[in-house]
Amino acid sequence: MWFRSIRFQATFAAAARYFSVTANAEKAVGSGFATTRTGGGTDTLGRRLFSLVYAERSAVIAIEKWKAEGQKVQKYQLNRIVRELRKLKRYKHALEICEWMTQQQGIKLMPGDYAVHLDLIAKVRGLSSAEKFFEDLPDKMRGWQTCTALLHTYVNNKLLEKAEALMEKMSECDFLKNHLPYNRMLCLYVANGQLEKVPEVIKELKKKTSPDVVTYNVWLSACASQNDVETAKEVFMEMKKAKVDPDWMTFSTLTNLYVKNQLLQDAASTLKEMEKMASRKNRPAYSSLLSLHANMRDRNGVCRIWNKMKSCFCKMNDAEYICMMCSLVKLEEIEEAENIYSEWESVSGHGDPQIPNILLAAYINRNQMEQAQSLHHRMVQKGIRPCYTTWKLLTWGHLKSKQMEKVLDCFKKVIGSAKKWSPDEKLISEIFRNLEEKGNVEGAGEFFVLLRNAGHESTEEARR
Repeated sequence: MWFRSIRFQATFAAAARYFSVTANAEKAVGSGFATTRTGGGTDTLGRRLFSLVYAERSAVIAIEKWKAEGQKVQKYQLNRIVRELRKLKRYKHALEICEWMTQQQGIKLMPGDYAVHLDLIAKVRGLSSAEKFFEDLPDKMRGWQTCTALLHTYVNNKLLEKAEALMEKMSECDFLKNHLPYNRMLCLYVANGQLEKVPEVIKELKKKTSPDVVTYNVWLSACASQNDVETAKEVFMEMKKAKVDPDWMTFSTLTNLYVKNQLLQDAASTLKEMEKMASRKNRPAYSSLLSLHANMRDRNGVCRIWNKMKSCFCKMNDAEYICMMCSLVKLEEIEEAENIYSEWESVSGHGDPQIPNILLAAYINRNQMEQAQSLHHRMVQKGIRPCYTTWKLLTWGHLKSKQMEKVLDCFKKVIGSAKKWSPDEKLISEIFRNLEEKGNVEGAGEFFVLLRNAGHESTEEARR
């Protein structure tokens, strides 16, 4: 079936990327920043900085105004604000605060402060600016903290050669005394699929320090990628022997591996341990639990976790709705998925097309093109703008029902909705094949023009 490649399962990583800005900001502003009393209650420097919200507004102006009012500005306060702003992904304002601190004679900065500064430069201005910042640092500030921050940047950009060269220099300078740089390299090797490098890095790590929970989690992830149950069990036993407390991600990785290998008793045991760790603080764990119960074909478990989530949180975020709908579709509970979609539709103000696309793909996979078209019209009526994936799904759907005029119309919108269109050779070949079978010369010509205008003329079918 053409849609086997459409993945329904949302990973817990997607949910982990969700940040509740309001909740974090409220927590941050109540953290004991310098205060003054106003008619509207307690005024703090933190409140003023968090209230900026829009990136165009200046953190420097807010700090200078605070000082002009006779208030003190202390380094520990600003460091705490920077930490909270980073959690909120407000990197520009956090960077402005760091840069302001470098210009104050009364504030003594340490290597750790420069490490944070470097990380923010990488996020806001890019890799080359971060490298220049590092090169311009005084020698005494280029310690293990700033080196680790630069390594983090290389890993995020998947620059293997630069990361390995920096690790070598850090080793020469005796900067590899904790697990952080090793963990970053482990993540890079796993991301690159160089799993054979993992044991070697862990061996080097153990010569200098002890693995932490992140080390073990990445190691287990490597085992899962290799479908190596026995080694995963050995790693977990070593973890317990070392008295390193597992977290919910530890049990999630193990459960996934056990389910994949039909070790359902082991999976049930680790899943039970994982559920104990799900909490408000570990919110992404709930999304992982939904996916894992779906993988185990446990409809009741999926519904129970969803109800538990709704009792814990006032509102579900889009990533959680995606995960719930994917889980229900995987279990072929389409009617229940439709109910969840209606619920999302009534409470969400974002209009993210990812959510209806899950249902759209389910309909098309089940050859329910009438329902798919109805959902598409409903999306448009609700102000949800169809995206690249929406049009691609509809193209496949019409292709299945041999409606070539609609196929060409949707394919035109596939190209138009992509910032930079990357040709799907399988889809292109199927369209040409169907046009050829029908002897649709006019349609083939129109399709060829579409491809040519999109800068794609190398297709074998197009040349014929």
